[in-house]
Amino acid sequence: MNNASTRWKLGASYVILSALVFFSLFPALWIVMSSLKTGNSLYSESFIPKQITLEHYRDLFTKTMYPTWFLNTLKVAVGSTVLGTFLLLIASYAISRFRFVGRKLTLKAMLVLQMFPGFMAMIAIFVILNAVGLLDSHWALILVYSSGAVISNVFVAKGFFDTIPRSLEDAARIDGASHWQVFASMIVPLSTPMLTYASLMIFNGAFIDFIFADLILRTEEKRTLAVGLYRMVSQRNSTEFTMFAAGAVLVAVPVTMLFLFLQRYLVEGLTAGSSKG
Repeated sequence: MNNASTRWKLGASYVILSALVFFSLFPALWIVMSSLKTGNSLYSESFIPKQITLEHYRDLFTKTMYPTWFLNTLKVAVGSTVLGTFLLLIASYAISRFRFVGRKLTLKAMLVLQMFPGFMAMIAIFVILNAVGLLDSHWALILVYSSGAVISNVFVAKGFFDTIPRSLEDAARIDGASHWQVFASMIVPLSTPMLTYASLMIFNGAFIDFIFADLILRTEEKRTLAVGLYRMVSQRNSTEFTMFAAGAVLVAVPVTMLFLFLQRYLVEGLTAGSSKG
């Protein structure tokens, strides 16, 4: 009886997991197949196109500003990752290791800010950037994404630093190491899983974001991929849906490669702040 019940539960689990995988992968596979079909319509009588073509990928690089959009997106994503990870590293380490006036208030403020979606601050961000003359600038996007990364990841990073024994730092200081030497030569290498996770999240968010990029960037030559592709199909009488599908496939390639290459560190980083010492 128990064996039959166990087999039934195991079989039901396989069915549910298979269904979840199917519903997760089907939209992505459908976009890939749509990018390879002839014509401009996404409608097709069969899942696999009867005629496969790479014309839409070629048209992206010859008829649109896709290469420029891609470089702009890569520039913003890399800049946001570097600056955001650095700010997150020093902020979370300071909160974890030092006791200063306003520490608890800062943590509470960051916790409250996480409760609200970022687009609620769109008007305020627009007014501030317009006042300082940073509208239609990639630096504006980098600053917005970097500051948001600190708020959204600070508790994960702080939780990770809390698990690193203070005795390691004390021993290094007894041997004559300065605070900066302890931080650079000991804390940063030990933080590789957490930093990898945070960097991937920041890069992915900056690479695919549409809301703030559409708000800040005004000229076509400064657009990112998300904004450029949307504008391509949102124009009146535009029917380039299969070209849009091809662009969407290429957008996923850098992010997918990074996740595959760094998946081991990503899994470690996901549980980095789950326990606190």
